[in-house]
Amino acid sequence: MMKEWATVISWQNGLATLRCETQAGCSSCHSRSGCGARVLNELGPQTEHNLQVSISEPLEPGQKVELGIPEGSLLRSAFLVYMTPLFGVIAGGGLLQALLKADIYAVIGAVLGGGLGFLIAKALAAKIDGKSGYQPVILQVGLPPNAFRYSADNELPS
Repeated sequence: MMKEWATVISWQNGLATLRCETQAGCSSCHSRSGCGARVLNELGPQTEHNLQVSISEPLEPGQKVELGIPEGSLLRSAFLVYMTPLFGVIAGGGLLQALLKADIYAVIGAVLGGGLGFLIAKALAAKIDGKSGYQPVILQVGLPPNAFRYSADNELPS
């Protein structure tokens, strides 16, 4: 099971809104300033993702929860999203290249095949969208943020 920690944004009527922050780079080290992979990841469009998960236990904003999703469903989703358009590009380009014997038609076929592969992937993703095996589940719930009290007094009783 793939696991990730998320922060509770809100909880209402058994539905928690959570924020997951993507890990920059490979997360094998914590070299924040000198890692080139981290810099490249920050150039991307979004580093935070919000999602909604049903849970009957009331949660407070700021509370941490551990989410999990089965590896098999994650791999099937990645295969669907990446490989379906790629197969379309290869099949479309190869088909028009074989039929019309010109490179321009191979490029047109690749673009059309990639677009068709994307539409097929989108339709298949809509079919599996509501299935429970593809939804994250809450594995652990951390303590609320106000559960600990800190005192600046350093006096110990004698």
